[in-house]
Amino acid sequence: MLRVTKLTDYATVVLTVLADQPTRVHSAAELAERSRVEPATVAKVLKQLAQAGLVESFRGAAGGYRLARPAAQIRLADIVEALEGPLGMTACSVHDGDCGIESHCGIRAGWQRINDVVVDALSRTTLADMLAPAAPATQTRIKNPKAIPAALVST
Repeated sequence: MLRVTKLTDYATVVLTVLADQPTRVHSAAELAERSRVEPATVAKVLKQLAQAGLVESFRGAAGGYRLARPAAQIRLADIVEALEGPLGMTACSVHDGDCGIESHCGIRAGWQRINDVVVDALSRTTLADMLAPAAPATQTRIKNPKAIPAALVST
C-alpha cells in the first residue's frame, strides 16, 4: 500500500490545529491535547516543521508555535517533504543513478509519469484545502481504483 508515514499524517493534523487560529501562539502541550497526538510525537514533528520553515517557534513563558505563513500557502508537498524528504515513488523518480538497473529498465518513464501526477496533486493541495468540508463521497470516489488514469497512459 502506498501511503504517507504516520509522522507526516500527525504533522498535518497538528498543522490543521495551528491553522484553526493562525495568529495565536500555541504551546506544544496544547497542540498535543487538541490534536490528540502524543506529546513526544508533537514535539518531534514541530521540530521538523520548524526546520522546514512551515512553523515559527517562540521561546519563553508565552512561547510556542504558529504557522509561518497562511494555510493557503502551505502545500501538502511542503509538509511531506519536511517529514519524509524528496517526493518519489521510486528511487529513480528522485535522483538519477540511485538504482542499479535503471540503465536498462523499461518502466522508469512510467514511474516518473506517476510520480509527476502525485507531486502535482500534493503541490496543488494546500493546508487550507485540507480544512475545507469534504465533498460528498459519490463525487470523490474513483470509479475504478485499479484503472490507470488516461493522463498517465502514453499515446
